[in-house]
Amino acid sequence: MNHVNEPIPTVPRTPKTSTSAAKADATPVAASYEAALEELEQLVSQLDAGQLPLDQLLTRYQRGAELLAFCRARLEAVENQIKVLEGGELKPWDQP
Repeated sequence: MNHVNEPIPTVPRTPKTSTSAAKADATPVAASYEAALEELEQLVSQLDAGQLPLDQLLTRYQRGAELLAFCRARLEAVENQIKVLEGGELKPWDQP
């Protein structure tokens, strides 16, 4: 038997992504700005207390960084919407 001219079977390759990373990308950080801010305030209180084990400290710090980025992004998005409503110029708020 001569198998020289037969094509070599190949296995289709799938992209190398972890399922947890894919799930994390699909899951929002928080349901709303207010929920994120509330959770962030709780995390700051826990971190300030200084009673967390090192592993929990790192995990909660990382979660806090995610929440902070989420809040900043939401604030920036709202600011951009206000600029659109104000004709491209963000006007200062009048203090009562």
